[in-house]
Amino acid sequence: AITFGRFDVLAVMASYGVFLALWAIAGARHGLGAAFGAGIAVAAAQATWHWRLIRARTRDGCFKAFRLNHWLGFAVFAGIAAGYALR
Repeated sequence: AITFGRFDVLAVMASYGVFLALWAIAGARHGLGAAFGAGIAVAAAQATWHWRLIRARTRDGCFKAFRLNHWLGFAVFAGIAAGYALR
């Protein structure tokens, strides 16, 4: 947040976007299918929720998004695991 100053929310959301886009491309190239797509969709929904938490830059909202960020990664992981399991 200190590095990006007033562009901190934009930087966080851009990072989420790049992260999800790269995983979506990788999953498509490996043919992981709809289960993987569902995991990416859930992760995108969580990123949107995190944006709602951090957009006002409140201490509590930012800390909650930070604390719960691991679920976004878990959604991607679950999509990958399901994609391979259902091949």
